[in-house]
Amino acid sequence: MIASFLLVALGGAIGAMLRFGTGLMVGRVTGHGFPLATLMVNISGSFLMGLFVVWSLHRGAGHLNPLVMTGLLGGFTTFSAFSLDALTLFERGQPLAAAGYVAVSVTASIAALTLGVMMARGIWA
Repeated sequence: MIASFLLVALGGAIGAMLRFGTGLMVGRVTGHGFPLATLMVNISGSFLMGLFVVWSLHRGAGHLNPLVMTGLLGGFTTFSAFSLDALTLFERGQPLAAAGYVAVSVTASIAALTLGVMMARGIWA
């Protein structure tokens, strides 16, 4: 169990550094007006999650999931885990649950972020 936590920590550190580095590089090239770096890591992380989840299942490499899926890709972008959850619901024959999950996740997350910003501005601004 401790080994799994260490694998998640290692992968998470690498993923977070990759996300940070991507943000720096894309920001230097395109500027900081539109969140292109975030969009890029969300899309590429979701793509990599799709590749890895099938590869690990077919190759019997589930022992790498804590390192790669939870750690590396989770540190790179949590959007990949969200995307996998939504697809899993859809593939289980629950399209309404998948659509609801997507709608609530996006809407509630933006609302929660907005509330947090408003509260923080009220406290520290």
